[in-house]
Amino acid sequence: MDSPKEVIVNSPNVTYSAEFIDATYQYHTNKVEVDKDKIIVTPVVTNLQMRTVRRVPKIGVMLVGWGGNNGSTFTAGLLANKQGTTWRTKRGDHQPNWFGSITQSSTMLLGSSVSVDGKGVYCPMGQLLPMVRPEDLVVDGWDISSLDLSAAMERAQVIDWDLQQKLQPLLKKLKPRPSIFNEKFVAANQTYRADNIISGSKWEQVEAVRKDIRDMKDKNEVDEVIVLWTANTERFTSVEPGLNDTADNLLSSIKSDAEEISPSTLFAVSAILEGATFINGSPQNTFVPGCIELAAKHGVFIGGDDFKTGQTKLKSVLMDFLVSAGIKPLSIVSYNHLGNNDGHNLSAPAQFRSKEISKSSVVDDMVESNSILYKDGETPDHVVVIKYVPSVGDSKRAMDEYLSELMLGGQNTIFISNICEDSLLAAPIMLDLIILAEFCKRVTIRPADNSSPFTALHPVLSVLSYLLKAPLVPSGAPVVNALFKQRSCIENILRACLGLQPEHHMLLETKLQANIFH
Repeated sequence: MDSPKEVIVNSPNVTYSAEFIDATYQYHTNKVEVDKDKIIVTPVVTNLQMRTVRRVPKIGVMLVGWGGNNGSTFTAGLLANKQGTTWRTKRGDHQPNWFGSITQSSTMLLGSSVSVDGKGVYCPMGQLLPMVRPEDLVVDGWDISSLDLSAAMERAQVIDWDLQQKLQPLLKKLKPRPSIFNEKFVAANQTYRADNIISGSKWEQVEAVRKDIRDMKDKNEVDEVIVLWTANTERFTSVEPGLNDTADNLLSSIKSDAEEISPSTLFAVSAILEGATFINGSPQNTFVPGCIELAAKHGVFIGGDDFKTGQTKLKSVLMDFLVSAGIKPLSIVSYNHLGNNDGHNLSAPAQFRSKEISKSSVVDDMVESNSILYKDGETPDHVVVIKYVPSVGDSKRAMDEYLSELMLGGQNTIFISNICEDSLLAAPIMLDLIILAEFCKRVTIRPADNSSPFTALHPVLSVLSYLLKAPLVPSGAPVVNALFKQRSCIENILRACLGLQPEHHMLLETKLQANIFH
């Protein structure tokens, strides 16, 4: 691998100091008025100062569900990459990598080369600005199973055996802390794993988790902790006035041991009270209104919901393509079967319903964007089926049928079969969520005329939407599911931190008869 190259922007709008990168940035938006017979568009330009702290803190990561398929695979991936561990399969020797991670394995276009050919110059996303390096992360976590990480990795059956054997000595030393377990929120078939449990009332459980976060931080001398839920899918929690609708009511309900408070919400509250970013990688409604209000009150970042790995990511791409092409999808039928513990848990109706909700909303914004294809609230038929088939293990099978209407009543059917190794897709996404969430803490913005102080990003990190099936957004903000828009959001925020405009791909200098650019 080539050694990292530092990106320096040569512009009077960007200044570098030992502490900060300060960039003056013109933020262009359009305000639109819709009248009876016309649409009036008014361009608006806001001059901003973007400030990025250059020092990257030492980060501790705490995974809820550390001993599951995702948690053990993520930890094994960190160690394999950090140690440079090679292993052999029937296909030959393999080197560790982070394929599937946008921060580690994707690039961004910076511009055209000054050389004669004028080709585009690309930079790895993770090198554009100071970001956490995966090898510097310290990992800890909780699990309802007492298996050490080596035994958990073996149980998951995700990683090649030769690599497992080489990582076993390191993973055997890692043992999950006791976790919160409530059989009312997960499938009954999960009870047999639960031999590593935090006892006591709900408030006592919150205090135990908070103590674990402080303990991890102190023992490993990390600057900050990020908590990430990668445990089982829970059923949806009821949202009720007086129970969890406000921050005060939520805390009061926890202290009174109210039944309808889920383990994931208890973990989120614990993290928020400790000032630790919390990311929800499962589809349940962990972030009840009181939890979101609590995060805003304490100025702590939260993000969710549900890792966007295979089928849903492809669905957001294909729907965006079809609707943007003026083709009308009439129905989307998605069938999945998988054999890991996630599939086992999802075989229960209440837990499946949580997953169904997160998957079904992924096309909404694309449908709403085109009133020519979809009139008067019309939507395509959208069906999601998930079945548990133990023999396929972590290798998830997904089959999708897209039926679309063409001109003059014609129809087009696209059928896609997708076989993916679920945890090997999820682990790089977990890494990206951690790296980007930490980066967002070091970005502040103010008007370029210094008329207001610097302000942080909103506690609800909607910038992470590219990585999550059911993006959590601030109240009143639009939900964006179209994958390329989500990716552009991340890229363009990174560009703005360096005073660079969004990449427009116009290439006018190559499309004119005479060169007017000098």
